[in-house]
This record gives sequence, structure tokens and C-alpha cells, in this order.
Amino acid sequence: MKLITAVIKPFILDEVRDALTAVGVSGLTVTDVKGYGRQKGHTELYRGSEYEVDLLPKTKVEIAVTDEKADEVIEAISSSANTNKIGDGKIFVTDLNQLVRIRTGDLNEDAL
Repeated sequence: MKLITAVIKPFILDEVRDALTAVGVSGLTVTDVKGYGRQKGHTELYRGSEYEVDLLPKTKVEIAVTDEKADEVIEAISSSANTNKIGDGKIFVTDLNQLVRIRTGDLNEDAL
């Protein structure tokens, strides 16, 4: 099993969610986060004063999937979140050793 974590631009979340639903993802977790990558933030003008915004708003999407489904989910996220502009985000893939559904006690793939 894999935990796929994608950090994307907030306004693209609906497209990513639709793409994940289309490939059969039944659940995901979404968190509003802040961060920066290579762009290192940007400057903005407010009431005549320029200030630097170091941490940009991002959205983190986490999905637990079987090993067989991982590549399909990664492709769905990549294609739907790509705007060809800096700051599109990143996808992290982590191995899951164990997964437990709290309500029923189901383990691993049964818990998905």
C-alpha cells in the first residue's frame, strides 16, 4: 500500500478531486497548508508599502491506495494539477506498513 501526498495550488483542488474520483479513489484527506519551493515566495503591494510573502497558501491532499492503483492516482493528480507554471506542487509517495479502520478493525486493503 502507498500513501500519496500531493501539495498543490488551492484553486485546482476541485479538478484534482474530480480526476481522483474518475480513477476510483473513494476517500482522501485535504489540509490547507503554507509553504514555498523554488519560487521562495513573492512580493506584494499593500497600501503603498511593498512586503514579502514568504509562505504561500497550498493545499495538501493525502490518499491511501493499493500498490496497483498508485501509478494511476499519481498520473491523475499530475495531469489535473499541472498549469505549466512555477508552484504547481509536488507529489510524495510513501510506503504504508499497516492500515486500520477504527470502526471495524479491518486491516490494510480491507480498511481502504
